[in-house]
Amino acid sequence: MALEQRLSLKLSQRLVMTPSLQQAIKLLQLSRLELSDTLAQEILENPLLDVDGPVEETEIPDKEDEPNSRDPSEGPLSPVESDPTPVSAAGDEQPKDDPTEAYAEIDVEAFFSDYLADSRPEGPSMAGRDPEIGSSLENTLSASPGLFEHLEWQVHLMDCPADLLGVCAFILGNLDQDGFLRATDEEIIVGTGADLTQVERTLEIIRSLDPAGVGTRSLQECFVVQLDRLRAEMEGEDPGGLEVLARAQILVEAHWDDLLHQRWAPIAAALECEIPEIKTVLEVIHRLDTRPGRRFQQSRNTFIEPDVTLKKVDGNYVIALNDDGLPKLKLNYGYSRMLEGTGLDPKVNAYLKDKMRSALWLMKSIDQRQRTIYKVAESIVSFQRGFLDDGIEHLRPMVLRQVAEDIGMHESTISRVVSNKYMDTPRGLFPMKFFFHSGVDSAKGGAVSSLVVKEKIKKMIEIEDENKPLSDSKIMRTLQREGVRLARRTVAKYREEMGIPSSDKRKNFFRSHT
Repeated sequence: MALEQRLSLKLSQRLVMTPSLQQAIKLLQLSRLELSDTLAQEILENPLLDVDGPVEETEIPDKEDEPNSRDPSEGPLSPVESDPTPVSAAGDEQPKDDPTEAYAEIDVEAFFSDYLADSRPEGPSMAGRDPEIGSSLENTLSASPGLFEHLEWQVHLMDCPADLLGVCAFILGNLDQDGFLRATDEEIIVGTGADLTQVERTLEIIRSLDPAGVGTRSLQECFVVQLDRLRAEMEGEDPGGLEVLARAQILVEAHWDDLLHQRWAPIAAALECEIPEIKTVLEVIHRLDTRPGRRFQQSRNTFIEPDVTLKKVDGNYVIALNDDGLPKLKLNYGYSRMLEGTGLDPKVNAYLKDKMRSALWLMKSIDQRQRTIYKVAESIVSFQRGFLDDGIEHLRPMVLRQVAEDIGMHESTISRVVSNKYMDTPRGLFPMKFFFHSGVDSAKGGAVSSLVVKEKIKKMIEIEDENKPLSDSKIMRTLQREGVRLARRTVAKYREEMGIPSSDKRKNFFRSHT
């Protein structure tokens, strides 16, 4: 077969990810906070972008307003070219300000008196100190101490051997936020160079600190340390309480697996007591701290600002996009006029044109983003009108495809729109993904939202008899009588998703034996 070259034309369609399309897709999935940071960065990097606001006095005036405007054909004004305006007479010349004379007239001591620590006592002072309280800087709490700082402070207060201080620091650095030790003895030995005896002595020191239970490796060890501390504190005070603590310690140390699986009969035999008497021991165990380092967690409240606000006005829902905090972009006036003029350096002209295109793309992408969010919110409102009017029982199952077909966009676009965004409705603040969920077949026709089914299961469990809790099979049969076709394993899955234990763990065993 002979090889030959030939020319041919081919007509085809393909999707090309242009820079503007990539930017639009990226902006679409950003949250409000991320979008605000992105716009601030773009404003810093692109000189053609400016924030809309009051017109500054430094803007270039229009040509008609300039009394001595030049003809653009004459070329740009040279940096060393003199001003063509005639100089006024010497008698009309305004006196020039001498900066040294102006500085000499300022009372520096009076000007800085409010900011100096040793300034005069009269007048308000931002750095003033109350002699009864002491230095305001030293009495300002910048941050509450964490678990590591709290334990380190105790180690330095106690008489800790110098050769164990490095081992203590290593162990404290390997505690998680709940206070549990996540390093083995072998890892501590390798990391510190200490021997096994030193590691064991250091662990005893760490586990003697406050709060009780820190430095342990399991919940069982944590409970044992806390019970030891309670017994030491109650020594010689309450014999009855000491007996209960002793039983609790036996139960935790020797019968931990039976406790986890609620095998009360062997536990009662081991403690030599009746099954109802175990309840007193369990009450002591329930009061123990499962996460001793939790009180030192640096918790920060996260405030959510909705992207869409929904209000009901005269029976109709009005959609409003939240633009608070987002800069309103516009083109810089000065650089735009430079592009309109002539005589620019070719490299400067190319640079400004490239930045102009980037600015226009960004502004167009922001506008398209807001329009798309509005369309998606409008479609959600039309589908979920029953939920907005009457509550969770009327929430309809909905998928991304339905909204995509409603507004004529792709499902991936809808997925980007609803991610990391929130809608404030008369029913409360919800993530936009909340309205998208699967449905369960109903005997009445159509489908029932999985969230509605979960709510039904939750209410059934809330009103059940504690002595005879509802099993998953009973819940399934009850739902089927109401027309909801659901399998038992689906009931179990929904129950586990809501964090509800099984029926055998919900049963109040001790009340049934009283």
